[in-house]
Amino acid sequence: MTLRLGDTAPDFTQDSTAGPISFHDWAGDNWVILFSHPKDFTPVCTTELGEVSRLKQKFDARNTKVLGLSVDPIEDHHAWVGDIEDTQGYGLNFPLLADDDRKVSDLYGMVHPNANDTLTVRSVFIIDPAKKVRLTLTYPASTGRNFAEILRVLDSLQLTDGYKVATPVNWQDGDRCIIVPAVSNEEAAKLFPDGWDELRPYLRYVKQPNRS
Repeated sequence: MTLRLGDTAPDFTQDSTAGPISFHDWAGDNWVILFSHPKDFTPVCTTELGEVSRLKQKFDARNTKVLGLSVDPIEDHHAWVGDIEDTQGYGLNFPLLADDDRKVSDLYGMVHPNANDTLTVRSVFIIDPAKKVRLTLTYPASTGRNFAEILRVLDSLQLTDGYKVATPVNWQDGDRCIIVPAVSNEEAAKLFPDGWDELRPYLRYVKQPNRS
């Protein structure tokens, strides 16, 4: 199954380190980061789970739940938790799905047979409160993810959902934004009374609107 941006994220019920999870009910009105790992007791995955645990308060501040997955059984997940805390300095503080029957992996297309026909690749999905897929990323097994980038995209999505702006290249929270081309100058004058910097009619920079 190939999920595209704007598709409804498939619902499922699966066991996890926090007990059984019925995905849509568990997600509630939150944003969700769903991300998969090739295998338990592997080095790159260990560093990633430690980093997400370290960043959990940042996700919480953005009304976002995080949910990991690998195709190993729940017993392996629980045994791995101690290694994550010992080596990374942060204990697992979010659920890790035990997808040993590959139910969720198949729903979300996380197994890429040309890479490995049994293990999940490093997939990332950002899912909004309406259960729509807003971002998909796929990393090879050998490359750890940049969760600062995932937070950056989350900030951009939440900002641009609330205001008629887009975020330019290398944007960081607090930087200038771009007024979307569909907004006329007349409408822009009402939305952005402090004005904007117009480099071209289609390229109008404005202060980030949710910042004073």
